[in-house]
Amino acid sequence: MSETDKRKTLVLTGASRGIGHATVKRFSREGWRVITCSRQAFSEDCPWPAGPEDHIQLDLSDQEGVGIAIGEIRHRLDANGGRLDALVNNAAISPKLDGGKRMNSIDTPMHVWRDVFQVNFFAPIMLARGLFKELAAAKGTVVNVTSIAGSRVHLFAGTAYATSKAALAALTREMAADFGPYGIRVNAIAPGEIETSILSPGTDRLVETIPLRRLGQTAEVADTIFFLCSENASYVTGAEIHINGGQHV
Repeated sequence: MSETDKRKTLVLTGASRGIGHATVKRFSREGWRVITCSRQAFSEDCPWPAGPEDHIQLDLSDQEGVGIAIGEIRHRLDANGGRLDALVNNAAISPKLDGGKRMNSIDTPMHVWRDVFQVNFFAPIMLARGLFKELAAAKGTVVNVTSIAGSRVHLFAGTAYATSKAALAALTREMAADFGPYGIRVNAIAPGEIETSILSPGTDRLVETIPLRRLGQTAEVADTIFFLCSENASYVTGAEIHINGGQHV
């Protein structure tokens, strides 16, 4: 393989904005190859030169589409000897009512439950299973992005979103036990209130209850994801790291 092909490789979902965008920049800065997946086409505003060639437009709510994307990712990994060093399941959807109001467990339509769980819960395990051989070949790592809403009722996060994230946290533990014997580490990060372009109205009120009295930055989340994918976390698996300024205490 060429020196370029020897780079470590990350597959990242939900790469087009916020935490995903910051994660691409963090890993790219460290010399990783990043294969991005998102519902949007690759944006020409993105700063990494290989982006258009290593982007897959994918709607994770489409089960058949996820299967097709797995085949495409595996094909692209051939240049790396069929190895995948990290899979970060960051993509998620959180439907809201008009005005950004949360969707509760009484009124949320069942089709919304199904869509949310497909994107937030089923897609991560589908990708991890589909790319299992490549992860095992690299003794790689999986990072699932959960949420503070997975462990408490949240002012803005709807019931379907919150329960899907709670399920993803449980899945992380199960995967750590099942994937560990193959040398694959599986962890989760649970962000709290992170400053992005899609903050819900009223988030400023929540800041007053956070011990650090500020919103988190996407770069801070990306740094934690990178740590979990690095050799510095070589004996960390089955963990869920809270990134919320102490909001969970």
